[in-house]
Amino acid sequence: MPERPLHARLAGARFYDLEQPRYAGAPTHPAHEPGFVLALHRRHGDEAGEPRTSASALITMAEHSGTHIDALCHQAEDMHLHGGVAVDPSVQTPRGFTRLGIDEVPPLHARGVLLDLPALGEVPHHVPATTLEAAAARQHVDLREGDVVLVRTGNGAFWDDRAAYEDGPGIDSSASRWLASQRPLAVGADNIAWDLPGLRDPELGCTLPGHLILLVRAGVYIVENLYLEELAADGVAEFTFLCLPLKVRGGTGSPVRPIAIV
Repeated sequence: MPERPLHARLAGARFYDLEQPRYAGAPTHPAHEPGFVLALHRRHGDEAGEPRTSASALITMAEHSGTHIDALCHQAEDMHLHGGVAVDPSVQTPRGFTRLGIDEVPPLHARGVLLDLPALGEVPHHVPATTLEAAAARQHVDLREGDVVLVRTGNGAFWDDRAAYEDGPGIDSSASRWLASQRPLAVGADNIAWDLPGLRDPELGCTLPGHLILLVRAGVYIVENLYLEELAADGVAEFTFLCLPLKVRGGTGSPVRPIAIV
């Protein structure tokens, strides 16, 4: 018999929405204020002169607000992007990047793995590699090259409490190095910046060391502000991950609505 078409095979699958809601005043890293603003510029009213009326809105948002993915041009080390691409006027232009922009990121389709840290107990505020390794061992999952590895700290449950969410845990440099060594396609977490904002790594001499390790050195994409609560509640540790960045020419990141399919 011929193989059933994909849509038929997916008929019984469960789809998990991993995006947080977008609204003015949602948690935002200080570097990316104001985050997200929506304002109606056309409104339903009686002045149209016909039964049909229309409404539409203008959206103003930072690339790195809400649930989003970082392009490889987002970070540099000693003025060089991933692969040794020099940051010069031919690459970094007033209209965006000509190399390694978000428009070069393909639709992401990969095996996904959830590392559920709260299942181990209290989550460290600065999450080391040993915690990630312990989570993988507890869940009996192996990390493979090309995976998308999502880290749940439990912080996603506080999205509507901006102060609490922005004060949530971050991933330390040892964890980022360990993940980079697994050669994933992408990583992600339910926090504001993957790393712990403001904390300087003594070895690298910079803040946000995971961004340097993953984006610049390893070429691994980072997805931030994920919603992972439903995946964890259902005990899902392995899934199909789909994520489609907007094709914004020269952009340093993109809002996304990633999904997990089980």
